[in-house]
Amino acid sequence: MSENVVHLYKDTTPAGPTVLTVVPDPAPPTPVPLWVRSGRAVKTAVTHEHTKTAARTVARHSLYVVGGARIVGRRAWDGRTAARYERYMRTAEAAGNMELAAEWEERGQRYRDARHRRRMDLLHSPLDAGKSALVGTGMGIGGLVALGIVMAIATKDVSDVVTPLMAAVDFINLLITIVQVVWGPAVTLGPFLALLALWAVGSKQQAAPAWALPATVRNGDGEPITPSIVVKALRDLGVPALRNAIKEMGDAGASMLGPIRIAGCGVEVDVTLPSGVSTNEVQGKRRKLAENLSRHEHEMFITIPTAARTVRLWVADSGALDEPIGPSPLVTDETMTADYAKGRAPWGQDLRGDAAALSLYQRHLLITGLSNQGKTVALRSLALWVALDRSVQFLMGDLKGVGDWAMFDGLASTLIQGPTDEHVIQVTEMVESAVEEMNRRIQAPPGTVFPPLIVVVDEAQVAFMCPAVDDDRRPYGGSKATSRYFMAVRKIHNQGRAVNVLMWQGTQDPTDQNLPKLVREGAHTRASLALGTEQQARMALGDKAVDGGAAPNMLRPGLDKGTLVVASDGIKIPAGQASITVRTHYIDDDGAKAITNRAKALRDGVTTLHAIDRSEDRDPLADILAVLGDASRVLTADVLKRLTVLNADAYGAWTPGDLKRVLEDAGAEPYKSDGRMVVGRDRVHRALTNRNTEGSASADG
Repeated sequence: MSENVVHLYKDTTPAGPTVLTVVPDPAPPTPVPLWVRSGRAVKTAVTHEHTKTAARTVARHSLYVVGGARIVGRRAWDGRTAARYERYMRTAEAAGNMELAAEWEERGQRYRDARHRRRMDLLHSPLDAGKSALVGTGMGIGGLVALGIVMAIATKDVSDVVTPLMAAVDFINLLITIVQVVWGPAVTLGPFLALLALWAVGSKQQAAPAWALPATVRNGDGEPITPSIVVKALRDLGVPALRNAIKEMGDAGASMLGPIRIAGCGVEVDVTLPSGVSTNEVQGKRRKLAENLSRHEHEMFITIPTAARTVRLWVADSGALDEPIGPSPLVTDETMTADYAKGRAPWGQDLRGDAAALSLYQRHLLITGLSNQGKTVALRSLALWVALDRSVQFLMGDLKGVGDWAMFDGLASTLIQGPTDEHVIQVTEMVESAVEEMNRRIQAPPGTVFPPLIVVVDEAQVAFMCPAVDDDRRPYGGSKATSRYFMAVRKIHNQGRAVNVLMWQGTQDPTDQNLPKLVREGAHTRASLALGTEQQARMALGDKAVDGGAAPNMLRPGLDKGTLVVASDGIKIPAGQASITVRTHYIDDDGAKAITNRAKALRDGVTTLHAIDRSEDRDPLADILAVLGDASRVLTADVLKRLTVLNADAYGAWTPGDLKRVLEDAGAEPYKSDGRMVVGRDRVHRALTNRNTEGSASADG
């Protein structure tokens, strides 16, 4: 027993006594038994990664032999029996193709008849073989003797008669000696060579359980898509009817598959499902099917082609969708122009890698998605293209207000930027002015052609959620019949298309509150970036598109920026599909400014209004000069339109006569140019200057 150690601690207080504290020695550590240490060492060795790798390697190569034997046995069985014809017949029956099943049954019967004849021939073959052997031996000996006689005559030596015969005997003796020498090693090495052959077959076919395969094969990185892989993935999908049908088909399950075609950065294959399996059963297991194909969920898409009971699988090359696409032609081709009526906007690429172009002609547009997924860039790139058509006019409201649309200053007639309720009020009145312009166009004589007027509202959810009300207690936001913004958008959706007044909206994270049902269903082109739920996907694209395979909720937020699922008749969609996935080109702010500068160069000059002036006191002559912008002259009809946009209350009811009266009173009357009435900027500027000068002189007097 160990002795106690006494430690002395002296109290530092003057009057305190010395304190003795007894501290016992710590207990000695308990020794670990040898069997425990040995067990830990064995466990560490057994569970070490090197040990696992070695065990997996041994098991894999051993199982290659077993798998190779099974494959060789199956091939031998198929070659000696009618099993393959039975399988093909069952496959055709499972697919409901009775004509093909009858054809395979006929082929199988022909094979059985031929096999029967061969077996009957075997009954006579021993006698025939014996006769052939005797005749052959006799003819051989006779031939050798005849050769010996010829040699004896030539050499005049009678002994040469048997020389060829003895040479043949010596050769046969040599062959027997060689066989005696080789037979022993051959018997010894034969099994090993047979195992090696079986191993080669099994290794080539990867005939081993998945857990024993190398890591690269288990992970499936870069694994090519083959018919056997697709059939196995479908078999393991967890659909009992599909699994049982494939089991009956055996290896011929690949007959469900059409040709595997290269499609862009992946492959595409049509799968005709067996009877009793519906397409939605496969669609509902997209993630599991993608993983069975050794792909991530976003790397496989399921669509429904025109053929009945068929699904179309598009499987991307591993990692291909994470690679960026090239720059937009709008940036690389400085000579590009646009044609609103007949052209298509270069928006990006589809999953095949083909160019995806969108027609904007008389189509209302809605783009939605989660925040920070590229919605504004996707919407802006369409506006950048159509801006290169000088006939297109813009009214723009950016309810984010961070400058994403600032480059349209000098291009759009109105550009309102900001997130406040006051900005929502301004945007609402801008949309209402477009409604008034639409009504004016509708009342024009039949056959009148109007230039396209596109109303763009980005972050439209801010408008729908705005709590502000006007003096009559009518709300600006909301989704009721009293909502000013909602009703203005609905009116444009209902009638604007016929007179080229279009509504484009961008919104995020859609709900019934920030994107009412009637508004989202009024858009002809609906596109969605990544979303959170299938319910939101249905809001964004509609039930038909989602039921047909559209799944923006399967896109990866942050990783699939700029990738849109589009439902529109304005873009080329494969037959039988309701949507298409587009990876849009990214155009940064500098590129957008360069494009708008080209667009401005095509125009006479536009004075952009940054707010809707609601004041009652207006100066018509000053307003006319403002809407003329930098153009030397503008058609009187266009001046009226611009005045209406500037202030619908003041100028919405103006006629050409009203404009002419104001200009004539100021001494800046309209005049004809190329046979059409125009308003000259110099005349209006001179009249306004003279009026101001006269006014100043009168005040001084």
